[in-house]
Amino acid sequence: MTNSVLAVAELKAGRVAGVSAQVASAARVLADSLGGSASAVVTGTPGTAAQAGAEVLAECGVERVLVLESEALGPGRADAHSAAVADHVAGGGYRAVIFPATATGKDLAPRVAAKLKRPLLTDATALEAADGEIVATRPVFAGKALAKVRAVGAPALISIRPNVFAEARAPGAAKVEVVDAGLLAGDQSGYRVQGFEAAEGAALDVSEAAVVVSGGRGLKGPENWGLLEDLRDALGDAAALGASRAVVDAGWRPHAEQVGQTGKTVTPKLYFALGISGAIQHLAGMRTSGVVVAVNRDPDAPIFGVADYGIVGDVFEVAPALAEAVRRLRGEP
Repeated sequence: MTNSVLAVAELKAGRVAGVSAQVASAARVLADSLGGSASAVVTGTPGTAAQAGAEVLAECGVERVLVLESEALGPGRADAHSAAVADHVAGGGYRAVIFPATATGKDLAPRVAAKLKRPLLTDATALEAADGEIVATRPVFAGKALAKVRAVGAPALISIRPNVFAEARAPGAAKVEVVDAGLLAGDQSGYRVQGFEAAEGAALDVSEAAVVVSGGRGLKGPENWGLLEDLRDALGDAAALGASRAVVDAGWRPHAEQVGQTGKTVTPKLYFALGISGAIQHLAGMRTSGVVVAVNRDPDAPIFGVADYGIVGDVFEVAPALAEAVRRLRGEP
């Protein structure tokens, strides 16, 4: 067993997803602390290496980028992708394997862990090597505490939260290697993926956004969501809309935008909580955000207990002012 670390990259619309650079960077940092090497693996159909932009992973400092190709490795075929990754890991002698804790990663990682009969440390927010062993830090008790979990044995299988690990650009001489995964193209799982349809008005997934603008019952109705959309647009393409459970339950916003214990866990660099009181269920989904800006008329609202910046005021006055200030700072009219 070596001290090498493997990053499992993710494809989105046929290209290496942005979160993959974070996973590769995390693998690089962990490999350095172990005194080993870092590699990345991508799985897809023939031609993936030429289309996916896998070379971006080499820019994150990995020494090797491996692309496993097979007709069976189409989008949505988690069974085939997990088999390809598990087979590679089983023969690779890796000390650790890192997955993104995205919707796709949460489908893939447990399957790989089951095939390898290894435990899976999920949703890590920090990784380190201590006394030659790998230790992962992960939130517990709805984010109220952080647990340090020591990985026993190898390989350690770990998934990391998006937007927690910075992309460390360190161009290397890694070349993209293409390997025939050797999987049967036939359907062995009892299902076949016919295609994908994007939801109407599909936008950036709130769980992967670097900036999140969330609204609660303080918005008073779905007709006022334009205030949040205006602020989101002012913040740029890295921003996404979020919502509290009360808003989603009322039918104002889709469940895909729900932030909280029964919704999505987000870790953006910047989180706006507009008209959100801060129920414990909501705090569980956004507590690990980088900088939190809260706007609420109630000075005793729980959301101010986790906010870095709090504004006691009317969201209908503050939100437009924030959007205007952001545009001014960005030099936009």
